[in-house]
Amino acid sequence: MDVEDIGAFEAKTRLSELLEQVRRGRVFRITRRGKPVAELRPVAEGPRRPRFGSDRGRVAMRDDFDAPLDDMKAYR
Repeated sequence: MDVEDIGAFEAKTRLSELLEQVRRGRVFRITRRGKPVAELRPVAEGPRRPRFGSDRGRVAMRDDFDAPLDDMKAYR
C-alpha cells in the first residue's frame, strides 16, 4: 500500500476529500515541517456477527432433503 505524504495545513483544508480517498483504501502520512506526525488510513473492521435471518431467501431446501438415499441402502 503506497503512502502519500501530505502537509498538515493541506490535510486540514482538504480533509473531506482525503477522507473519501481513505474510504477507498488510500493512506496518507501527515507531516509537519517535513517530519511525519500521523497517518490517515482506513479502519480495519473486525468480523461482524451475522444477523438473524440475513440469508432468508438465499437458501432453499427440497421437500425430500431428509429422505433415505439409495446409495446408503447397504448401511441401513
